[in-house]
Parts: sequence; structure tokens; C-alpha cells
Amino acid sequence: MILNEKLSGYRIVLASASPRRKQLLEGLGLNFEVIVRAVEESCPDKLTREQIPLFLAELKASAFDPDEFGPKSLIITADTIVWLNNMMLNKPKDEEDAVKMLSQISGQTHEVFTGVCIKTNTGQHSFFAESKVKFRELNAEEINWYIETCQPFDKAGAYGIQEWIGYIGIEHIEGSFYNVMGLPTQMLYKELMKL
Repeated sequence: MILNEKLSGYRIVLASASPRRKQLLEGLGLNFEVIVRAVEESCPDKLTREQIPLFLAELKASAFDPDEFGPKSLIITADTIVWLNNMMLNKPKDEEDAVKMLSQISGQTHEVFTGVCIKTNTGQHSFFAESKVKFRELNAEEINWYIETCQPFDKAGAYGIQEWIGYIGIEHIEGSFYNVMGLPTQMLYKELMKL
């Protein structure tokens, strides 16, 4: 049985404004709606690595009561961070911040963590995925051209793997490509098939 058949009785909500997450969930063949509720996306300072996106995915899920969507509701939330040199690279504040982030990533291997929370009328379950991404050395012209052309201000680490910078800069990936895009589709599929 494929996933869309298995979940045919559910009202599925993707609680994310990310066009990439919407695209990836559509790629799984699901019928869903997008509903976003604002939450203050901050977390305790003591959290590191996968703990941060897991906390934030669960925080986003806390803004929803599945019962308001009917007796068989399914809410999916997610958060993605880039982790480099024991530090989180979030979404850049401006062009200068984006240049700084891409300069830090240049020639380095960083980790990308996505936390996902699945919330239903009977409870919730969270999991995370980790990918390692190795960039070649990027020069200033490449970094500036990418930022001016693609405006990556809504992306953790100031880059989209599926954009020009990914085409020309990424030497190696260990783990899920789609996790780096913002949603670990293979793991999500597996978890949803358990419902």
C-alpha cells in the first residue's frame, strides 16, 4: 500500500511556509493543506545540534490542536539548521550576514539537521535526520553573485542545495539530499507508514 492510500482518511496539514517543504511533501504523493501559525522561534541556549531543530519542530506543533481539524488529523512540522564548528548557522539577517555564512562554509564540511514532528489526535512523534555537506573553496565573486541572484535569506546557512551554489560548490554529501533541502522525505515516509 502506498502512503496516499494509507493516509486517505486523514486531514493532513503541513505547518510550514517553506516552498521547498511543500514541494517535497507533494513529491510523496500526499494530499495536504498548508497552514502556518506564528511562534517565537527561540530555544534554550544549552541545546545543540539535532536538539535545536527537534525543539523548534515540537514548538511549532504546539500551536496546533489536531482536534480542530477533525477526528483524523495529521500535522507535520519541521525545522532545519546548519551546524558548523560547534555553532548554528541560522537564516541570514541580511546580505552581509549571508556573505559571512557562505565564507565560513567555503572549503568546509558542515552538518545539516532537520527535526520533524508528526502530531495526530492520539499523540505526537518526533525524529531527526543528519546530513554532512562538503563545499569546495568558493571565491568572493561566486558568493556575491549567488546572493544577488538567489536571495537566500530564508535558508539556514544562506544556501539552497538545489540552487546554483549547490551545483557548483558541493563536492560531497553524506546522508539525505532532501534533508538538506528541508525535509528528510525517506524517513518521513517510513514514519508515516507506521500510522
